[in-house]
Order: sequence, then structure tokens, then C-alpha cells
Amino acid sequence: MLQDRHANTLTTSSPVARDAYVAGVDHILAATHGAVEAFEAAAAADPGFALAHAGLARARMYAGDMQGARVAIAHAAPLADRATPREAEHVAIFALLLEGRAAEARKAVFAHGEAHPRDVLIAQLCTNIFGLIGMSGEAGRESLQLAYTTRLLDRFGSDDWWILSVHGQALCEVGRLDEAMTTMERSLALNDANANASHFKAHTLYEQGDSAAGRAYLADWIAGYDRRALLHGHLSWHRALWALEQGDAAELWEIYDSDIAPEASASLPVNVLTDAAALLYRAEIAGERVDPAQWRRISDFAAQHFPTPGMSFADIHGALSHAMAGEGDRLARLAGAEAGFAADLVRPVARAWGLIARQDWDGALAELTPVMADHARLGGSRAQRDLLELTWVTLLLKSGRSEEAHRSIAARRPVFATHAPVAGFA
Repeated sequence: MLQDRHANTLTTSSPVARDAYVAGVDHILAATHGAVEAFEAAAAADPGFALAHAGLARARMYAGDMQGARVAIAHAAPLADRATPREAEHVAIFALLLEGRAAEARKAVFAHGEAHPRDVLIAQLCTNIFGLIGMSGEAGRESLQLAYTTRLLDRFGSDDWWILSVHGQALCEVGRLDEAMTTMERSLALNDANANASHFKAHTLYEQGDSAAGRAYLADWIAGYDRRALLHGHLSWHRALWALEQGDAAELWEIYDSDIAPEASASLPVNVLTDAAALLYRAEIAGERVDPAQWRRISDFAAQHFPTPGMSFADIHGALSHAMAGEGDRLARLAGAEAGFAADLVRPVARAWGLIARQDWDGALAELTPVMADHARLGGSRAQRDLLELTWVTLLLKSGRSEEAHRSIAARRPVFATHAPVAGFA
């Protein structure tokens, strides 16, 4: 039998199917465009190749085609009975994921990794900001993520560009920035097309406060990145934030209109919502005027794609957009959220946004302050959760507590200690 790039046996005798499958896996690991087409080619070359259909399911998930993903995994399931035990478990784990059984899928990923340590598409499910650890809602998830990628580094080795990139991300999120940058540069040296590595390098530069280097780096790197690829919109969000920090309003809005706004982005709905809402509000608290029509468009997008609570990280951004758009009924559903991995935090954040929209700064501060103790449970990166950090500072300033605002940001987010992008901070 043939093997994949990580020396796993594949139940196919077709070199064409194998090569297309390997290409599809690499597209997913590097967040580059072409995974759907590659896995479709693998399945066409060998219709009985179970992992080609499972890979296609994963690729369609990343393309936002959940119905297509379910069709693909349904094709894979009976074929897995004739495959190796590893491949059968591989298909079963993706089935759990598509059924929304995240906790079971995560447990299965850990068990599978012990028996099949180099099954990279399964290992990948628990890495990254939006993986099964990152979106677990658990306290200490950033440390859990680092412990997991450290184990994977032992399994895949320091010459594997993918594990270096996700391990570097985990290092960055716990503040080990020099190690993160070294790891990311090593990953990019092995595969400069790896968008995950370029993304996490951008995060590390953000955490280091090196906005000029970050802005220049991403402007150059993204020029060769397909606009249809998974991370194009989010990398554009990073570029727009740096333009905002450096006072370049023209570039901020140019990037927003062309790459981030709901009608322009090709990203997954969760990224479209969170990037657009966060950027608009961070622009607003920095002193930029935001067209109210923009908020209405994002509120409508959130209502369409996340109509009921459940995805807590999306829910806080949906609540923000509804509050700013004056959509009280939509906001109320999230202010009373019971479903979701961090619903207990979504509720006060949603109430805070509503109070902010009514300019009740003290009331909003009272709602948001308890959340600040462990908002990591809501999900997202430190850079994404700066939406809450900077909102909290804004509320302190508006409540006449300037000294506390400066002292708090210096302790909590020292990268902003002298130049927080908030109107009135200086």
C-alpha cells in the first residue's frame, strides 16, 4: 500500500489518488486555497478511497459547505469498513465533529493520537485558536493548547513546517514571544506559503508591539495569497488594525471595504462576523466615525448565520453588532443566552454592549468588569480579545477613572501601556 507524507498507510493503490490526497492535506495545514479540488481529484481517481472522502469533508467544512461535508463523510463511512483501523477511526472522528459532538471528538482525538501519533488531519483538530481546545470554554485553555502542541512537536519533529507553526501560535498565546518568533521563522523557512505561520508571525509581532514591522510584513506576504483562501480576510483584519494604530484611516477603510466587510470577505461566517464587528468597534473607540449602515449590515449577517446562541465567541460579536445597530430584540436573545461553551460570560458582555449603546458607561463597566478575570474562556486570541480589554479601558476613561485605566492596561496588556488605541487615553 501507499503512504502519505507522514508515513501513514493509505488504503489505495492509485498513486494519483495518493498524490492528490497529500496535496489536499497540505492545503489544509497551510490554509491555502485548493483543498476541495485536491480531495475531489483523489476521490475521482479512487472512489473507494475512504480518506479522500473524509478529507473532502474537512475541506468543505473550511469552505463553509456544511451540507457538502456531511455528504462526503456519509460516502466515507461504509468505505472505512474496508480500510485500516487508523483510517476507520479517522473517518469516525470526523463524523463526530460533523454531528456537533465536540467533547466526544476531542476525547477521541487524544486517544487516536496515542495509537496513531502522526495522523496529522486528526491531530490538527485540537490545534489553533478555533480548534477543539481553543473553543472548549475551559479555564486555562491556552496552557492546555501549549501542552498539546508540545506533545505533537515530539511526534512530528522540528523539521515539520506545520507543527512548528501551530506550536509557535501556542507559545505566542502564553507570552513566550521570542520562542514563538524563532519557531515561526523556522516554519516559514521550510514553507513560506504556510499561511498559518505568516498569521502567527503577525500575532507575535502584534504582541511585541512592533506594528511597523508587522504592517510591512503582511502587506508583502499577502500579495501572493489567494483571496479565496481561508485566512485572507483575517490577515486583512490584522493589516487594518495596524493601519488604525498608525493613524492611516484611508488604508483602514480601504482594507475593510475590499477584504473584511461581509459583502467582500470569503472567510468562514465566524471570521467574517468577528473580524468585521471587532474592527468597526475598535475604530470607533479610537475616534473614527463608523457609518451606522455598516453596523446594520453586520447585525443582519449575525442574525442570518448565528440566529440562536451557542457559539460563544461569535455571540459576543453578534451582540455588539446588534447593540450598535439598535436591534434590541436580537440583542436580548444573546443577553439571555443559556447555550454555548461560555454562555455565563456572553450574558454580561451582551448587556454591557447594550448599555454602551445607551451611553450608560458606569452600568456597562459594572457588567464587564467581572468578565475580565477570565475572558479567555470566550475563545479567540489575545489580539481578538483586546476588543474587551480596550472597551474596558474606554469605559474607565468615560467614567472618570483615568488613573485606573492607565494602571490597568499597563498591568493587563503592557503592549498598550503608552499608546493604547483609544480616544482620550493619552
